Amino acid sequence: MSEDELKALKKDVSQKKRIATEWASQIHDLVEDRLLTDYDTLPELARQTHQACRDWASAKARLEEAGGA
Repeated sequence: MSEDELKALKKDVSQKKRIATEWASQIHDLVEDRLLTDYDTLPELARQTHQACRDWASAKARLEEAGGA
């Protein structure tokens, strides 16, 4: 795998990690500030966060397989 391809994989892992962290932050904000009024949105936020974490884990595994971990 070329150096540019490894760099692209690393960038993808970082981007997916950032997205997962942003979803988790939304859950954190809801729990701290609006839980008793917006609790109905929690299942969807949890679903989105879970998917974002799975996307990150998949990208990380691809990077590790390529030897760029």
